[in-house]
This record gives sequence, C-alpha cells and structure tokens, in this order.
Amino acid sequence: MSATQAASDEVLIGRIAQGDRLAMQVLYGRHHVRVFRFGLRLVRNEQIAEDLISEVFLDVWRQAGKFEGRSAVSTWLLAITRFKALSALRRRKDVELEDDAANAIEDPSDDPEATATKKDTSEALRKCLTALSPDHREIVDLVYYHEKSVEEAAEIVGIPENTVKTRLFYARKKLAELLKAAGVERGWP
Repeated sequence: MSATQAASDEVLIGRIAQGDRLAMQVLYGRHHVRVFRFGLRLVRNEQIAEDLISEVFLDVWRQAGKFEGRSAVSTWLLAITRFKALSALRRRKDVELEDDAANAIEDPSDDPEATATKKDTSEALRKCLTALSPDHREIVDLVYYHEKSVEEAAEIVGIPENTVKTRLFYARKKLAELLKAAGVERGWP
C-alpha cells in the first residue's frame, strides 16, 4: 500500500467519524477483500467470514472517532478482524461443545414403565408401613423420612438407643416380609 493511500485511509476514518457514508463506502471497497481473506484464514468458514466483514465495518463506523492513528488503518482493520474471528471461534466451539455434550448426556428421567413401577412400589411401601406396629412405624419414620440418627430418635421418643436399634431391626425385617408378600422386590442388597 502506498503512503498516499495510507494517508487517505486516515482521512477516510476522520470523515467516517463525522458520519460520512460515502467515506465508509470507499473504505469498505478498498479493504473488504483483505478483511474477508484474513477472516477466512482464521475461521475456515465462508459464511462466518462474510459475517465478520459486516461486524468489522460496523465497528469501524461506530469506533472511527476513537482511531488514534498509532498504526495504519489496514492494521487496525485486521486487528478488529482477528478479535472478531477469535470471538466467533469461541462461540462456535461453545455451540459444538454444547451439542456434543447434550448428545452424550443420558436422560435421567424414567420411561413410562419405570414411572409406573415406582408408583406401584411407592403405594405398596405406604401400605406395608401402615401394617407395622405404631412403635416400629414411628422409628422408621424418624430415621428414614426425617433423617434422624439413632441417638436423635432415642431422644425424641424417650427410649434407650439400643431399643431404637432393636425396633429398627424388627421393623425392617417385618417390612421386607410385607413387601415380598405384596410382590415388591427389595431395592437393597
């Protein structure tokens, strides 16, 4: 690029900063191919490179007043292009990663059969719990549903810890028998 063209680029940027659309058209005509080729080498995708041209020259239109002239206008344009290209590549990697990750994730929700089985099991468990003695049901409720420790359950009920352990042992044993009779397989070893 000649010194005259470089100087005229700076003049164009000054005019663009004042809102001169014709100056913008001239600058675009002069540099859009270079911006496209540079962007294309970075992103390796023609559509994205085309989008980069628009983004770069839109930034030039908006930021022309901030151009300080410390470098040639063409250098400034390529710096903007590089920044925009790297941003586009990051976005594209994020999108690709999201697609790959989404495809790799198993759907943790149950299928209709599993949902129905769980519902049936839950109903059977509730029925079996009501068949326990009030003392056993109380301990199972405290330990499993309210997540209290044996010590806390003993304190709440006002009985020794060993009595809680004994009631829990017999309650589990009875519950297993009731569930087996109801046709529910144990979900624990």
